[in-house]
Amino acid sequence: VAPASPKPATVSQVTDATVPLDDADGSRSAGEAFNRKIIRNAEIALEVEEPAPAQQRISSIAESNGGFIVTSEIKQLGSTSTSVTIVMRVPANKFGAAVEAIRTGGGTVTREKITGQDVTEEFIDLEARIRTKVALEQQFLEIMKQAKSVSDALEVQTQIANVRTEIERLEGRKRFLENQSSLSTITVTITSPTPVVRTESTGFIAAIKRAFGDTIDVGSGIIIGFIRLVGVSLPVLIL
Repeated sequence: VAPASPKPATVSQVTDATVPLDDADGSRSAGEAFNRKIIRNAEIALEVEEPAPAQQRISSIAESNGGFIVTSEIKQLGSTSTSVTIVMRVPANKFGAAVEAIRTGGGTVTREKITGQDVTEEFIDLEARIRTKVALEQQFLEIMKQAKSVSDALEVQTQIANVRTEIERLEGRKRFLENQSSLSTITVTITSPTPVVRTESTGFIAAIKRAFGDTIDVGSGIIIGFIRLVGVSLPVLIL
């Protein structure tokens, strides 16, 4: 008697089944086999005499380190002060060199903030979940080939669409982490020095000037008061 052919798996069986994650465990234990994924950002504030030349210098630093300028914005602060904000992206391996060039290239560093976020574990988890979802999608495609009715085919198509949506979401997050870790972001704010406000002198000559001004103010006040008194008293005298 010929052995009975195995029955194809159903949609519910595939959905409830757990796809082996041996590859994921192996990749997790071998996390040091590739460079760690670290997102580095820097914020630097510079005070320079001439913002325009400093802006050109910052742009040249980005280009010389294999990076590029994302945004460059100029603001006029009052009549004598200017602010320039530059956002650049440089390769992660050139991050330290670019920061050092900005720091020592001229001007006074008034504020500096450097942050780093290690996303290696999340990146490995994303790769493992993507492999799992792809394997699940292949199983649904095999079931699709063996569908005997329209309802079964529609049910399988729904499951395939859900899995494909999840795969695209995970791949999008993975691409984002790759982009952020491979290219570091440096934000540079350039401002011109604030003009010094001269304080009022307190010498002998200044005191004489102030006393003379006070005398004029008092004298003018007396004269104005006398004119008002005459103006009020005149109608009474006439009557």
